[in-house]
Amino acid sequence: MSERFQAIDRYIGEHVSEWMAELTALCAVPSVSARHEGIDECAALVAELIRRRGFDARVEPSDGHPVVLAHAGGARSDRTMLLYNHYDVQPPEPLELWDSPPFAAEVRDGRIYARGSKDDKGELVARLAALDALWAVDGRLPCRLTWLVEGEEEVGSPSLPEFVRRHQDELGAGAAIWEEGGIDSEGRPLVALGARGLLYVELHVRALTRDGHSGGANLLPNAAWRLVWALATLKDRDERVLVPGFYDAVRPISERQRTLLEALPSQEEAYRESFGLDRLLRDRTGFDVSAAPFEPTCNIAGLTSGYQGPGSKTIVPAVASAKVDFRLVPDQDPFDIAGKLRRHLDAGGFSDVEIEILGPERPGLTDPDAGVVRLCVETAEEVYGRRALVTPLMGGTTPMYLFTERGVPVVAPGVGFGSSNLAHSPNENMRLADFENAARHLARLLARFADE
Repeated sequence: MSERFQAIDRYIGEHVSEWMAELTALCAVPSVSARHEGIDECAALVAELIRRRGFDARVEPSDGHPVVLAHAGGARSDRTMLLYNHYDVQPPEPLELWDSPPFAAEVRDGRIYARGSKDDKGELVARLAALDALWAVDGRLPCRLTWLVEGEEEVGSPSLPEFVRRHQDELGAGAAIWEEGGIDSEGRPLVALGARGLLYVELHVRALTRDGHSGGANLLPNAAWRLVWALATLKDRDERVLVPGFYDAVRPISERQRTLLEALPSQEEAYRESFGLDRLLRDRTGFDVSAAPFEPTCNIAGLTSGYQGPGSKTIVPAVASAKVDFRLVPDQDPFDIAGKLRRHLDAGGFSDVEIEILGPERPGLTDPDAGVVRLCVETAEEVYGRRALVTPLMGGTTPMYLFTERGVPVVAPGVGFGSSNLAHSPNENMRLADFENAARHLARLLARFADE
């Protein structure tokens, strides 16, 4: 290891408590995008934290929540790295399952617990730490940096496409570091090169002007049954989506992607252990588990109708709704799928089922042979001492397509540790050791990117 990186590692190890103080302040702002809480306050705080690192940072309006857009110069003015994060978080409920208040960060047993401690405020502060270390050791940043921090990622980034279009002249870059990453449960670094797309809809049914007495259940139409019958037409028991044309645009797995997938250890056992399962759906094992992100999905995320309080209430529900998400793969388009869903419901006699689109995002893919991918792998192996696992497509969704479609390769190192961070769940947390290693990795990646 060079003296430069030894000095960077020492600096990071000696200043973790300072960054945890910044993370604690950031997590104290309950920036729940689904409820529009704490948004302006959090955007202002993020901009201030970034300005402390020598950036020209400003809070820009969008069609939704404000976006922090920042720029900084570096030793290589001809090399620009774009950083993407989000400052919004998921709702903390159910509150009774938290061991400590969700917006009062608490460090215990080598982890910091709070909503956003991992996703995505912990990731953001790890990048601040990497930049601080580079400033301390080199006296400057290695290259030009552009930082984009949005406030709607947890609700599907609805305003980001238009914001990127309006500010495209400021968002050019040779590569991008995306919001989050990390290591698997055995300590192997993960390098994800793509993300699924998403169509998130809410289906609404109104069958009556008001709830009825269930003594009239054989006379009055029931919104709950109406919705259940409509939902039952979307997918069969073999997990096959039944919407006509749903699979038409699915791109087959390429030989290069297959090679990468075959090199991955199966996460079958980790899934079973984490969720208390004897087997996975369709008895998937081995390669089929690794390749699962290349298969699009139809998932019921929530159902609401009728009386759900304690005891009984004999009614015929007037209204019912369901939240449904479709995870999409290259080259599916969310608006195309929405149109096919509408036609499917109409053809099945469910024209009364309303569709509200809540979150459309296209899939994004990075070329596994891009230079920044090689750098991310090499620097990860230097930090973690383990062979990096390159995943061509991850199961989740993030708006990286806004840049991959413009030819910007995207990588995502970060602070994650298997499924132990409990992102989106009570007791979300981040290990301090993973924070340190992520900062070390990010510092090396930026330095090496500038040296190319």
